[in-house]
Amino acid sequence: MAGRADPPEGPPTGGGEDDEFRSTVFDESFVRAARLREFSASERLSRHKDPVDDTSGDPPGGEVTALPSTADGRPGRRFSGQFVVLLLVIVLAFGAAIYLGARSPYGDPPTAAPQIPMRATLVPLVPRGTVPGGEPGRLFEASQARDLRAGAAAVELPAAHGTVHFSVGQVQAALNTAQRYVVASALTPSVLTGEDVRPVRRLLNPGQYAQFDQSLRAATDDGRHTATGWLVRFDPEETELADPRVRVRGDFTVTEAGSGALEVTASHVAVYALRPAGQAEADASLFTVRRELRMRFNPEELRTGRLTLLQADVQAGPLPCAEDTHDWLRPLLAGEDVGADGSVGTDPYSRDDTRTALCGVLARTAQPDLG
Repeated sequence: MAGRADPPEGPPTGGGEDDEFRSTVFDESFVRAARLREFSASERLSRHKDPVDDTSGDPPGGEVTALPSTADGRPGRRFSGQFVVLLLVIVLAFGAAIYLGARSPYGDPPTAAPQIPMRATLVPLVPRGTVPGGEPGRLFEASQARDLRAGAAAVELPAAHGTVHFSVGQVQAALNTAQRYVVASALTPSVLTGEDVRPVRRLLNPGQYAQFDQSLRAATDDGRHTATGWLVRFDPEETELADPRVRVRGDFTVTEAGSGALEVTASHVAVYALRPAGQAEADASLFTVRRELRMRFNPEELRTGRLTLLQADVQAGPLPCAEDTHDWLRPLLAGEDVGADGSVGTDPYSRDDTRTALCGVLARTAQPDLG
């Protein structure tokens, strides 16, 4: 048989008879005769198999199909279906892990359900004689309130120190929230006049919202739903502020309530200048409130800037013993006296009385000396 013929241009150069790659060398005429095909733009987008651009006509010979190229002319890559499915599975698994991690199997955080009710006591202080009246500035200067500063700046905090289980930063956070509560509940004019309770409510643990709301909606003298235990407020139909600047003085103490909570006790005296509602020309009088608030902070409350109010002990005067003080404070104003106190007192023989009526006497030294 005849041997393999050489290409028309003669034998290819390079390599001898022993060149093992000789059979795989393509001559120039073979390459020139190859058919080149490139995917169209539509083919690249839809991966359709039919529409292609034939760039070489239809010459005889072999057929070479080019891969889709990128914008810079480099050959592109085609992703297999298995790779896409694997990528989808990974994404779904990652999303499920995030979703399950965000759900707590232990229910809501402590802030949403702390189950500690507030308890309050309020002792009215009855004046001896007639309540002094005059201009607010003169009354302040003639009383022990002359040494008290006015406004939120007067509610000063002590230096914070870490405890066994709480850091300095956590103690400072508790003091800051306690300070805000004192200012909101005893110094904010809109709260004092009964216009707004939100500055106080938003500082409480949400677990106390129901008790707080009931106390302001339907206050009772049961020690647990006393509106004037949560905040200081005056009956707007009888009393208005003669001076919005409240004089105040007091201090804060911090203790640990076990390893899980801090307790802050705020003890302050606040003095208000009041006059009859709607009588701008009437004489003012001073009203003094001493409050001791015991507040609890767990780690979640420290983080969110909220508190649980445990106890509120309040002494306030001049007040008559006969007046209800669990919903609004109704002070005796300038020129008034206790008169014939209509207090029903406490009957030790009655089984219906669950609480003892408390009442005290306001010392003369606590009133302005205008003599």
